[in-house]
Amino acid sequence: MRVGVLTGGGDCPGLNAVIRGIVRKGVQEYDYDFVGFRDGWRGPLENDTVPLDIPSVRGILPRGGTVLGSSRTNPLQAENGIRRVKENLAKQEVDALIVIGGEDTLGVAARLADEYGIKAVGVPKTIDNDLSGTDYTFGFNTAVGIATEAIDRLHTTAESHMRVLVVEVMGRHAGWIALHSGLAGGANVILIPEQRFDVDQVCAWVTSRFRASYAPIVVVAEGAMPRDGDMVLKDESLDSFGHVRLSGVGEWLAKQIEKRTGKEARTTVLGHVQRGGTPSAFDRWLATRFGLHAIEAVRDGDFGKMVALRGTDIVRVPIADATARLKTVDPALYEEVGVFFG
Repeated sequence: MRVGVLTGGGDCPGLNAVIRGIVRKGVQEYDYDFVGFRDGWRGPLENDTVPLDIPSVRGILPRGGTVLGSSRTNPLQAENGIRRVKENLAKQEVDALIVIGGEDTLGVAARLADEYGIKAVGVPKTIDNDLSGTDYTFGFNTAVGIATEAIDRLHTTAESHMRVLVVEVMGRHAGWIALHSGLAGGANVILIPEQRFDVDQVCAWVTSRFRASYAPIVVVAEGAMPRDGDMVLKDESLDSFGHVRLSGVGEWLAKQIEKRTGKEARTTVLGHVQRGGTPSAFDRWLATRFGLHAIEAVRDGDFGKMVALRGTDIVRVPIADATARLKTVDPALYEEVGVFFG
């Protein structure tokens, strides 16, 4: 059997560990051949490939990013995209395709599997941890660790200057990174996309913190929105999946805080720092297990499925179900941490 592998969407710590797990087990136990497709769905769309074998995956476990490259290419929007993908898979004599990605990348895989007969197995990847069907996605733990370390460091400079520091983290529709890192880092306000925030309430919490002679840290997800306003955008451009470019809510909020409280406020946007670098031990462990179970699904002919973490077990769920809705923060969980605000 010849198996294709691709990684799509934003890069994510742990991607290389998945690739390594797939190839090592596939070659050593099943004697499969592998081909890697370059830059996500662009690879099968344009027949751009790289060889994948055991020598090519040696030493990649601790590396961030992806040795296959990635992109946000959407073959469903490309001219004759589906036909080109199917033809190129046939040219490469690919019997099955392992797709490693988030909501958009796996959404394409679900369509191609359900409607066009492509034999695909999915692996969940997103630092936002917003894919339903799995308890955790790899990359999330690393991102939270990076954000928490940044918040820890910002506390000291905030206190030295007695100013407000607003930390903007990733999270388009789900506030998992903001919630976990904000709580772990001792933030005084955490703002997430699932709950519109009241700027006056944020200012009240900030003022309360200053009364206690402490400098406040505000953690805000990039997709968080004020109660009486819209999402703050970097610009109006859209990617191939129809997403706008976010970033700017942190700077906007800092200006509002300064204007309404008279206290100096500064913004730190963590941005792509959260995606980069060495994956955490947990993400290496989870990503490796996902890779091992993905190639098992191929061997079993269990296509149209995504491997997922449930408790400590790796299970298989339909890709279509896992991408049908986002996993967002439960209001009760957000309310639970509200005791630390202000």
